Amino acid sequence: MPPLGVQLYIQDRHVVMDNGILQVTLSNPDGIVTGIRHGGIDNLLEVINDETNRGYWDLVWSVPGSAGIFDVIKGTEFRVIVENEEQVEISFTRMWDPSLEGKLVPLNIDKRFIMLRGSSGFYSYAIYEHLKEWPAFTLAETRIAFKLRKDKFHYMAMADNRQRFMPLPDDRLSGRGQPLAYPEAVLLVNPVEPEFAGEVVPVQVDDKYQYSCDNKDNRVHGWVSLDPPVGFWQITPSDEFRTGGPVKQNLTSHVGPTTLAMFHSAHYAGEPLVPNFGPDEAWKKVFGPVFIYINSIYGDGDPFWLWEDAKEQMMIEVQSWPYTFPASEDFPTSDQRGNVSGRLLVQDGYISDDYILASSAYVGLAPPGDAGSWQRECKDYQFWTQADLGGYFSINDVRPGDYNLYAWVPGFIGDYKCEALITITPGCDIFVGDLLYEPPRDGPTLWEIGIPDRSAAEFYVPDPNPKLINKLFIGHPDRFRQYGLWERYAELYPDGDLVYTVGVSDYTKDWFFAHVTRKKDNNTYVGTTWQIKFTLDTVDKIGVYKLRLALASSTLSELQVRVNDPTVNPPHFTSGLIGRDNTIARHGIHGLYWLYSVNVLGDLLVEGENTIFLTQPRSTSPFQGILYDYIRLEAPPSPNSNKQIA
Repeated sequence: MPPLGVQLYIQDRHVVMDNGILQVTLSNPDGIVTGIRHGGIDNLLEVINDETNRGYWDLVWSVPGSAGIFDVIKGTEFRVIVENEEQVEISFTRMWDPSLEGKLVPLNIDKRFIMLRGSSGFYSYAIYEHLKEWPAFTLAETRIAFKLRKDKFHYMAMADNRQRFMPLPDDRLSGRGQPLAYPEAVLLVNPVEPEFAGEVVPVQVDDKYQYSCDNKDNRVHGWVSLDPPVGFWQITPSDEFRTGGPVKQNLTSHVGPTTLAMFHSAHYAGEPLVPNFGPDEAWKKVFGPVFIYINSIYGDGDPFWLWEDAKEQMMIEVQSWPYTFPASEDFPTSDQRGNVSGRLLVQDGYISDDYILASSAYVGLAPPGDAGSWQRECKDYQFWTQADLGGYFSINDVRPGDYNLYAWVPGFIGDYKCEALITITPGCDIFVGDLLYEPPRDGPTLWEIGIPDRSAAEFYVPDPNPKLINKLFIGHPDRFRQYGLWERYAELYPDGDLVYTVGVSDYTKDWFFAHVTRKKDNNTYVGTTWQIKFTLDTVDKIGVYKLRLALASSTLSELQVRVNDPTVNPPHFTSGLIGRDNTIARHGIHGLYWLYSVNVLGDLLVEGENTIFLTQPRSTSPFQGILYDYIRLEAPPSPNSNKQIA
């Protein structure tokens, strides 16, 4: 029997989409999702919440120089865009005019919802538009949020190895939860469910940032109800509308139970990813569509199969991108887009006389800018792929427009940019051929610490305080997600700061993952100085050595470098104040990438033992610090360093 056709019911204050599999109710004309009926549950959304606090688009905006304003986007006009048995698409718009200046963000917003025949879910996307003559504003965040029933949805999943039964939202309230260093982190003192309590003292921490995820890995996440067995999943089939590139981290699902579709945020990046729109700047962007997938099991099946099914549905959605059914002319179909392909090679004569394959390189198209500018780009679209082991790449279904091609290669420092502007037109297939990346390099490597992969994960991540744990991350590859690891530094180094000896120390055991401040007895903090000790048999006194410092993240920090003299002032190098990632507090292992190349004059070095002092002096908070990605000292150029590869 074929699936039932899609029906649309328009009421005075609500609109209902129904395809016989699920029924979705939205407020009219607000466009807030107030109810989802499926699998024997009258409403999957939290029925004790006000209707405006169940399923909604929101944003945070501000007039330049003022505080952010949180806005649940409520439409003022409802329209039917498509209505037939195969598809219903409905629109909830909120239009701006000068009488609203200072009251609402100066954007025309069109929220769309789509239901298809035979589909166990619904889609949503939105079109934001700022006209050129409208006032300036900043946009700190926009997303879709769903608040599910706490009496039904207790199990959260976002990856095969990141899923668990979750505490209740009640456990975070006063009397049951104790706030820690910031409001998002709570110690479960008296949880409703005994499994979240410690045997003698409370030990479990809940913090939504422990479930953050890179954009490239953030495809499906959500919740499972065991009785009845129903799954609620948010599927994002493409990153093209997300900001900050493939390794930008965003929130997913967390205690509430809450599920988020994050389109734009400053998390793990700070102000560089808050777009500022000028008073004479026209802008339009489509966020989404994303898919809300609802699945269920009838009979005696395993409820945890719902996660496996959600992953399969995610792959179907990814393979179906770009969708053919959105009715807005602002969402181009595949035949209105273009493709770019080629191969990326690396040239580093100090590693190989031949070209090196850019295996697994991240290659993307983003708005024109400097090399690496894509990670701070936050207004337009980006299109990324990962090259194969041979360095071959194909970036498909790119929106028309002008782009630069950018890349970075695991195992090599720095950023690649193809200088030629790439113009995408509908239906084009552009082959760029072989592209050559020459990473920063002056001379042969004398020593190195870490792996150049834009992450601090290879360094030593300590066990958490046993009184402040999340059981999910015990023995987990993402052990850095545990709360309070910044406090372990002073415990591990009570009498002095870290000293690393090249050729003796092991960076997986002896290099703390975060260069943090040190807490004093009076609850103040001091900066810290790490030492790298190394031996040189000979020194080129008139040569220039090069110290490469690749940073995986920085938060209100300063990196000072001194060579063989810890007291020299000014230091031989300083970065100045850099970074607002807040990665340390939010349990990330990377944020924005920084690369510094420091000249070290040969007359600063000696034959025998040398010491490089790395100081982070900023110290008003426990969360100030630097995550190193990779450090390398290069000797002065060798005579054959300029040879060309044939």
